[in-house]
Amino acid sequence: MNKKMQLIAAVLLIFALAQAVQAQDFSHMEAILERIDAQSRFDGMDFSCVLTMIVEDPEEGIEKLVVRQFRRDDGERYLLLIQEPVTQRGQGYLLEGDNLWFYDPSSRQFAHTSLKETFQDSDVRNADFGQSSYASSYEVEGYLEGILGNFDVYIIELKAVDDTVPFPYAKIWVTKDSNLVLKAEEYSLTRRLMRSALFPKYTKVGEAVIPVQMVFVDELVEGKKTQVSLSEISVSQIPDHVFTKAYIERVNR
Repeated sequence: MNKKMQLIAAVLLIFALAQAVQAQDFSHMEAILERIDAQSRFDGMDFSCVLTMIVEDPEEGIEKLVVRQFRRDDGERYLLLIQEPVTQRGQGYLLEGDNLWFYDPSSRQFAHTSLKETFQDSDVRNADFGQSSYASSYEVEGYLEGILGNFDVYIIELKAVDDTVPFPYAKIWVTKDSNLVLKAEEYSLTRRLMRSALFPKYTKVGEAVIPVQMVFVDELVEGKKTQVSLSEISVSQIPDHVFTKAYIERVNR
């Protein structure tokens, strides 16, 4: 083998080794995504809480929303009932697998809506109320190691595998020791930053670990953001009839 062939062989070997190392690293990141999803999931139990949302809009001012949530991850169901403001009281959202319905008590009609849509003109998306799906909805494009505040983190770059999620690209800051998402950035198809999110406080609920304080920032409108806090958290069993259209209609009578 002449020197030229030896050089080519060496370059190919280095490339193959680099590819193998990258594949192993990406496999580790994919395992982290699976842990993020698993530890935030309520397997075999129901979840309910009250969400207080403070929406700050530079044009519309400050608005407070209070929402009661019922969630059942087995079967991918949730129910959201708006308590405040009074003008929107009784409006509800019912998720049944892939179908999300919005109920307006003034018209007494259900309308099909999307998980991608914003919730009540806030910076929260309807998808944010369901279970985490990083592992099934995204593939790893790359990652870095870094520091966020006092935490050692992985900064993982993600690309959506289908069009079911609100944003096709995302970047998440995940603690190395506990695999908690502390920060997220979400991007459009053209890689424009659309929304940022911070998750400063988590709590353990049953076997799950979930954020109880969240801040969602609209990166297209300066000064627009939504703060979300959870209270009255429970994992008590929820009757099956709660996750039905009939229940939403009944509570509005």
